[in-house]
Amino acid sequence: MTRTARLTILLIAVLLLGTAGAAAVLRAADRSGRRDQEQAGGPPVRTGTVSLRPPPGGRQLLVRNLAWGPHRDEIATVAADRPNGPRTVSGVKCLRFHAAAGTGICLQAEHQALQDTYRAVVLDAHLRERHRFPAAGIPTRARVSPSGHLVAWTVFVSGDSYAGTKFSTRTAIVDTRTWAIDDNLESFAVTKDGRPYRASDINIWGVTFADDTRFYATLATGGQTYLVQGDVAARSLTTLHRNVECPSLSPDGTRLAYKKRVPHASPDAPWRLYVLDLRSMKETRTAERRNIDDQALWSDNSTLVYSLPGDYGSDLWTVPADGSGTARRMMVSALAPAYPR
Repeated sequence: MTRTARLTILLIAVLLLGTAGAAAVLRAADRSGRRDQEQAGGPPVRTGTVSLRPPPGGRQLLVRNLAWGPHRDEIATVAADRPNGPRTVSGVKCLRFHAAAGTGICLQAEHQALQDTYRAVVLDAHLRERHRFPAAGIPTRARVSPSGHLVAWTVFVSGDSYAGTKFSTRTAIVDTRTWAIDDNLESFAVTKDGRPYRASDINIWGVTFADDTRFYATLATGGQTYLVQGDVAARSLTTLHRNVECPSLSPDGTRLAYKKRVPHASPDAPWRLYVLDLRSMKETRTAERRNIDDQALWSDNSTLVYSLPGDYGSDLWTVPADGSGTARRMMVSALAPAYPR
């Protein structure tokens, strides 16, 4: 064998060994990353295609992934009947999120050297940006109408909690067909207890849509909170019931889940989860007895999903809406659920 041939064989061997070694390192890193992910606070997380359209013959659950790792805060999807199964992450990060009918609303932070700013981004069914709007403060609530034609979001413009009284919110609604925006629902005409009402201390938050005209929200004034029914076309708000915060309309449109301040509770943990029948205005207390600071979501017409503090920020819990049963943890390390329909 010539010297040239021996050198060629040696070079090929070195290249093969290097390739094999690099592959082994990558496989080990991948396994280590998955182990770290599982130990850190959640099931395996994998990258892939995420859509806001439900898969054929099944249901999916979309969440903000809070499991520690490089994909924390990304929108992820799991099978709705296996919420603690592997998560497929999208690469799109949101602080608050909701989706319906192929439209998503994603509230994001823009990290600046001196102070973070925020934006509301409307997404298409493939999580591609359609339009963006500046947001006036820290994101706290987001909703999409059943048709996907309207999106709403609420931010804190001062303060960072609903528990006290020293906070101010800003709530906006956008029509995704025209990009027309009502950037502050406090400009809507208010009817309170059957009479026109004006006050400088009005705050509005927590929109939930019935259709492309009618919605519900919370209005606060004079130290009280009220459920209001809103009309986008008429730009009006009408009070319906006292002591209702962060309402969430059931899919059949007959009931609202909400958080209610209860007597003798701690000022820092004042809310319990209730359901209001819109026909009778009868209130039902759910079996969840802990403090709820979230806008609950209906997974169907009988079950509520909501967040509670967890080891990695937030876990999702579920409870029957009729007051029966018990609360149970549904999913760890997750926030901002949505069931695309």
